[in-house]
Amino acid sequence: MLLCLRILYVSPRLKKLVLFFTVLVNGQLVLPQLVDNSSSFSHIDARSYLRIHYDNDLFTNTDHYYTQGIAVEWVHPVFQKSLLHKLLLTTKDSSAQYGAGFNLFGYTPTSISNDEILYGDRPFEGNMSLKLFAISTNKKRDLRLASALHLGVIGPAALGEEIQTNIHRWTGNKLPKGWQHQVRNDLILDYQLNTEKKWISSKAFILNGMAAIRAGTLNDKLAAGINFMTGQFNDPFERQQKKKTAFFLFGQSQVNLIGYDATMQGGLFNHKSPYTISSADISRVTIQASAGIVLNIQKLWFRYSQSFITKEFRTGGNHRWGGLAAGLSF
Repeated sequence: MLLCLRILYVSPRLKKLVLFFTVLVNGQLVLPQLVDNSSSFSHIDARSYLRIHYDNDLFTNTDHYYTQGIAVEWVHPVFQKSLLHKLLLTTKDSSAQYGAGFNLFGYTPTSISNDEILYGDRPFEGNMSLKLFAISTNKKRDLRLASALHLGVIGPAALGEEIQTNIHRWTGNKLPKGWQHQVRNDLILDYQLNTEKKWISSKAFILNGMAAIRAGTLNDKLAAGINFMTGQFNDPFERQQKKKTAFFLFGQSQVNLIGYDATMQGGLFNHKSPYTISSADISRVTIQASAGIVLNIQKLWFRYSQSFITKEFRTGGNHRWGGLAAGLSF
């Protein structure tokens, strides 16, 4: 967790922002992920479920920066008995869900038609990780806490080049060039906490404050913001779940404070990457937002979303992508 202290030393002005975000969520630490399945609008009210999420910027007619994400999660009571799950935090007097997941993310520069390094652009990068997580809800305090441990690799070992090449081949698109310059192999070992506090609620609307922290070898970040749900749904903070069908809109907006990002700066231990973005060119503050729709029928759960993030490095630009998710409870 010492790695998260980098954030506080990036700029003295960030200290005031960190204090503001802490007050914003009543002192409760909560980091939004690219594929975010820990938020209340992603809640599946079951002890066991399987869910698959797929992000791609082709949904927004682009093909660069965060270009693809695949996440698989399995929630089951058996994971509560795992020794590694003892490292995860849960709230007192709460109901908890325990699970394991697999994440695969890929990044590219603005052009995948050039064999040369595109200086001033995002480097090619792929990362692959296993995730152990716990999601607990204290329904008396209207508080939700998610904790996760990530273990994996960045670089060629994550198979980013092979996956993007095959997808482009299967879909009849031009094959990507330039992956030989990707960020080199390194370790992913991260710990993450996300939390939400319900502020306002009615039968058809919920507004939450949220915040997060992630520290480790892939990302050092802080974040805070708000999210909402509106429509027909079961309140994820309530004890009684009566509706068998849910259909609602959701939205989330947050500010991210960036300390370190290995997808752009390279890994902590391997400094042999042919091209990375310097620390001085990293955007230390970004704004991220997402919105979408959820349909839950009996044991089936579906989501479609669109996401946006402001530029993540000095010479970069804003970016958008879309995501699909499907889950089955049992």
